[in-house]
Amino acid sequence: MKKQFTGSSQYIATADLMTAVNAAIALERPLLIKGEPGTGKTMLAEQLASALERPLLTWAIKSSTKAQHGLYEYDAVSRLRDSQLGHERVHDIGNYIVKGKLWQAFAAEQAPVLLIDEIDKADIEFPNDLLRELDQMEFFVHETQQLIKAKQRPIIIITSNNEKELPDAFLRRCFFHYIRFPDQETLQRIVDAHFPGLQQTLVQQALQSFLNIRDLPGLKKKPSTSELLDWLRLLSANGEAPTADGIPPFAGALLKNEQDMSLLERLINSARARRN
Repeated sequence: MKKQFTGSSQYIATADLMTAVNAAIALERPLLIKGEPGTGKTMLAEQLASALERPLLTWAIKSSTKAQHGLYEYDAVSRLRDSQLGHERVHDIGNYIVKGKLWQAFAAEQAPVLLIDEIDKADIEFPNDLLRELDQMEFFVHETQQLIKAKQRPIIIITSNNEKELPDAFLRRCFFHYIRFPDQETLQRIVDAHFPGLQQTLVQQALQSFLNIRDLPGLKKKPSTSELLDWLRLLSANGEAPTADGIPPFAGALLKNEQDMSLLERLINSARARRN
């Protein structure tokens, strides 16, 4: 029986997330993960590779990334330079083929975990340009007339921050899961996993303050789980704890723009005025 993903000591996976990961592996489909920034989408691939003892390959997508970059690139400039210098290697065009992350994943002796990170940063045609490669696990190198086929099907994790809609044809080929923001109990487990010796009084005060901030009406950007962990690290290192009626210490770890900081200050000052 294949090894199942059950989370790790550093990654608290909910039951529905574990089900999604294992279902995608069983179906041999890419797992498309969405969720708020900072909810552990990228870390999922890292921890999955570690838990299943597989190598991890990461293809970080940018606005300029093309699907071809994941397959291979032909370095014509280097070949021209070598030709001008009279190098012997110029006669083998294969010397100028640069393997992309998909090619590396297909050629790996042990099936890796391939993370295609933040696919929604690329243009709208990017996902469609990968349909055949993800379906058939093969592609053709025109310069060398090679057909590259996967030795073993990699486990593919694709993350998206919902910056743009993905094409239906692409979505049909994926198993989808949305990582919901953790409830308080799950947040407590996440904190305990990262800071096992942290004073529980501090943790409880920080969690309550953090959740209160997330619940503020009109907040432009809600703080994420990763920002909570950064904040707790600062609180612990400096021996400070948030209070119920003041601006939290190191609030800049949680709130990342002046509008949200001003909103918090106004609400706290208004609450103080009512009490007085």
